[in-house]
Amino acid sequence: MRRETVNGDRALWRREIVAMLVLSWPIILTNLAHTGLGATDVLMLAWIGPEVLAAGALGANLYFVCFIGGLGLISAISAMIAVERGRNRHSVREVRRSFRQGLWTALALVVPIWFALWHAEAILLLLGQEPALAAAASDYMRAKQWGLLPMYFFVAMRFFLGGMERPFLALVISVVGVAFNAFANYLLIFGNFGFPELGLVGAGFASSLTALFMFIAVILVARSDRRFRRYQLFGRFWRADWPRFFELWRLGLPISATLLFEVTIFSAAVFLMGMISTQALAAHSIAIQIASLAFMVPLGVGQAVTVRVGVAAGARDHAGIARAGWTAVVLGISFMAMAALVMIGAPHLLIGAFLDLDAPENAEVIALAVSFLALGALFQIVDGAQAVGAGMLRGLHDTRIPMIYAGLGYWGIGMPIAVYFGLFTPLEGVGVWMGLAGGLAVVAGLMMWRWWRRDQLGLLPPPRPLSGGESLVRA
Repeated sequence: MRRETVNGDRALWRREIVAMLVLSWPIILTNLAHTGLGATDVLMLAWIGPEVLAAGALGANLYFVCFIGGLGLISAISAMIAVERGRNRHSVREVRRSFRQGLWTALALVVPIWFALWHAEAILLLLGQEPALAAAASDYMRAKQWGLLPMYFFVAMRFFLGGMERPFLALVISVVGVAFNAFANYLLIFGNFGFPELGLVGAGFASSLTALFMFIAVILVARSDRRFRRYQLFGRFWRADWPRFFELWRLGLPISATLLFEVTIFSAAVFLMGMISTQALAAHSIAIQIASLAFMVPLGVGQAVTVRVGVAAGARDHAGIARAGWTAVVLGISFMAMAALVMIGAPHLLIGAFLDLDAPENAEVIALAVSFLALGALFQIVDGAQAVGAGMLRGLHDTRIPMIYAGLGYWGIGMPIAVYFGLFTPLEGVGVWMGLAGGLAVVAGLMMWRWWRRDQLGLLPPPRPLSGGESLVRA
């Protein structure tokens, strides 16, 4: 009997590992594809000249901060849908309602964000940017901002597909979207095939068209799939479900704040590096690009574990919650440990993708980048742990306390360390990275501690649906 129990447990763990890998890899590649959308713009704008590239970077950074704020809110869809599926694997009505409120949330968010982006020039001038660059960035934003609503709708569909453990469709469309964006840039930036040559503004219109293309494509694909047709996702779109709407905001607002705490500390690190030296800023840009690329893996695992934990939580399966969480921890940290070994063992190989290692003028930047990557080894492991830890807790609908942890770790501990050791000691750039690593380590430790004590803290979503029953009738 004991042997059968052990074999049964092993089978459950193997099944969980396979399920986590199957769910994670399309999400990871989709995250990389979305990174590729921005990289395509940067690459093609760089062909025009450094001034245009700089203006595009200013506008894109402002857009990104606004986009991330909404992304966190909408991402709560996947946790809500996962729990509904755990309660009732055949749920249709409750899943549709959660998705619908994600669309309502996108509509509520987009109007104030549009207003802000329309006045991008004034915002950038307040931040001390050059007037000419601010004006050019504003023109870019006034073309790019209209793609925000279809992109939010696409994101809502993406999180619906993730919550249903069918993320592959979003991956395919994201990859095609990168190609579409590159072609649209080719037409509208440079005026090829008879199209007007719009330069930076053309890149903005290309981004808007790409967002619209991706949203239409995901709708058409989802409607053609018999597994999703029965959900009638856009049926009775106007029908309110206020308890579910406010629940999504209760879950999503702390997620948005957590993401913004992390994004803004890395943005602040760029400014600190600029205060130290041009070489430190260049080395930081290279090292952080390498770290960000590796981060896509635990980020995807964190998004996947939200779904796996959520399904188990909805079913009140405490053993399933534990298996999903610890499987994600092992997968995420194992990958980041391997990435850390590469950073320590072969830093010049990584840096060589960005700089000519033999050029004497690059020597100082290379030396600094090597030292940053050495700290980046620790950085990788704790960054992976906090990404997976946040994902596990979101699956339990626990977002408010993790938000406080993020604010404390990043800005209460990490930033003071970065400022003191970066600006007031000889460590300079290394001191800034010490602050980043320290902040991430604190957040990771707190997230893991809270996960470890989840049962004592009673971290489970409500046992009942937020509204109505579990019928297949239209709502």
